[in-house]
Amino acid sequence: MLKYYLSFICLCSIFISRAQVIASDVSSAKDSIKAIKKAELVHHIGNGYIPLKYFNLDLRYLIKFNQYEGIRTGLGGTTSNKLSEAFRINGYAVYGFKDAQYKYSIGAGYRINKSHNTWFNASYTDDLQETASTHFLTDKRIFQFFEPRLLNISLFYRHKTKSASIQHDFGPKLNSETQFSASEIDPKFDYQFITDEGSYSNYDLSMAKFALYWSPFDIYKPTEFGNKRTHSGYPKLTFQYSQSFNGPSFGDFSFQKLDFKTTYHFIHNKASHSEIDLVTGIAIGDTPLTHLYHAYPNNINKATIMQRFSVAGLNSFETMYFNEFFSDMFSVVQFKHFFKPFYNSTFSRPQLVLLSRFAIGDMKNKDRHEGITFDTLDKGYLESGFELNQLIFGFGLSLTYRYGAYHLPEIEDNFALKFTFNVTL
Repeated sequence: MLKYYLSFICLCSIFISRAQVIASDVSSAKDSIKAIKKAELVHHIGNGYIPLKYFNLDLRYLIKFNQYEGIRTGLGGTTSNKLSEAFRINGYAVYGFKDAQYKYSIGAGYRINKSHNTWFNASYTDDLQETASTHFLTDKRIFQFFEPRLLNISLFYRHKTKSASIQHDFGPKLNSETQFSASEIDPKFDYQFITDEGSYSNYDLSMAKFALYWSPFDIYKPTEFGNKRTHSGYPKLTFQYSQSFNGPSFGDFSFQKLDFKTTYHFIHNKASHSEIDLVTGIAIGDTPLTHLYHAYPNNINKATIMQRFSVAGLNSFETMYFNEFFSDMFSVVQFKHFFKPFYNSTFSRPQLVLLSRFAIGDMKNKDRHEGITFDTLDKGYLESGFELNQLIFGFGLSLTYRYGAYHLPEIEDNFALKFTFNVTL
């Protein structure tokens, strides 16, 4: 009897242990699925989207603020792969409370080739754009939870733009986009552009653009959902060529622009690294101020350092005043060194960052731009300082100092003391 009892105990033990393994496997699979879904959600939010079933809500349009529109709020997004992997529809609608104007965009895309991620896109946009800002076509998703520079921008132009483009990946490391567009430009400030043909306060532009993004040292692995990047290498390089056409059926001006930017990270160890960023551009021909260059200023023209207290940008000149400089050719070099955080806790991760920035530029026909007063960067602009980031809840402090050829007579006017805000998902 004892023999059968022991045999029964052994069989039950084997069954229970196998059941525990199966239960453990099921529990592990559930945990794995939850982890994957959480990672996907964080990835979407990091790219500026809240994923819904057939539609991804775009966080960039929920709420913003600038000096021209005041509070700007609205909704936007794009259809998801669950609706279709072959086509997409995207758009947004926003309202500015200060200028009491609606702005919107509607677009669609159709995938021509899956292996090279080749898409044909078309859109119509009626919106504002910061004067003298440069947008690279291949910078598809640039999302920040908080955009400090935007708060104090006052110089905008309104554009009504029809565009068609082809985006194509020659490989996971080399992406391209070609775009053709026609725009009606209306500067929202006192401005006249003088050419040999006359004076223009608003104008039409027909543009062709070609952009390349190359990240030669990234490492990818193939998955069933496409190539997944497993290592981000440096340098990363972006090139863009723009051509504006004039004529009765095109636009009012003919000009060319060449733009280039690159970034390089020196990884010293897991806790500290250095960054170098270079941006350069040149405009040749009859180029209005709206399509020239600024050097990423982020300082408001107030009397005291505390009145100028605001939030520092990621790669902006904190001591350079808005609308102080414009150029038709410029270069900007920025250096940052990130030290190891002093400690790491739930709400605080203080990290010292040393920084230095240099900008140089020029303008051939400054007198063609009437109604606005500005300087050029031909003498070279310098600022240096430090940031003490993530003191508490992502907030920190920065202090920068302006020196060199554009040093101001009043010592206090050369300093910029600001908040920093950094969040990592």
